[in-house]
Amino acid sequence: MDRPIRRVYSRFRRVPDKGDPHENKTPGGPIAALILAGCATTGAEMAGGAREMKLALDFTDGNPVVLLNKLNNVDVTRKQLIDRGITPKIVMTFRGNASFFTQTNLAMVKDTERADALKVAAKLRELKRAPGVEGLEQCNLPLADRKLKSADLMQEVKLVPNGWIALGSYQQQGYAYIAP
Repeated sequence: MDRPIRRVYSRFRRVPDKGDPHENKTPGGPIAALILAGCATTGAEMAGGAREMKLALDFTDGNPVVLLNKLNNVDVTRKQLIDRGITPKIVMTFRGNASFFTQTNLAMVKDTERADALKVAAKLRELKRAPGVEGLEQCNLPLADRKLKSADLMQEVKLVPNGWIALGSYQQQGYAYIAP
C-alpha cells in the first residue's frame, strides 16, 4: 500500500529520491514545455483572437503618485496592445478621491501633493491625445462632497452624472471593467 502512494508522489516531485526506480519518469519536461508554450503566445492569442480590446478603467485613488503610476501602466498596456496589432479602446473614469486630480483648480489638493497633481494632469492630457484612448470621464457625484466644481474640470475630461451608470453602460457594450 505504501509503494503506490510513494510512486505517485515521487513522479510529481521536482527532485526525486536517489535510487527511486521512477526517477526517469518524472513528468517535469513535458509539463515545463506546456507551461512555456503558454507563455509564448502572440498578442492576438492573448486577446482571445480579438483584433480590438475594450477596457473601462475605474480610478478612485486619492494619492497622486499612486494614480500617476497606474496611468503610466495604462499607457504601457495601450502601447503593448498596439504593438501586438490589437486596437485598444480605453475609457478611464474618475470617482471618489481621484476627482481631485481631474480639476484645473488645485486649491483643494494638499500643498505637498500639488506638484504630483500637475504630473497627473499632464499625463491625462497626454493620454487623451493618445491613439486608443476614447475618453476620460469624471463622475459628478463626488464633486460636491469634496467641494469641487464641475466648472474647474479639465477640458480633456467629460463630466458624467453617475460613474457607476457609465461603467455599467460600457460593460453592456463589451468593455471589461478594470479597477487598477
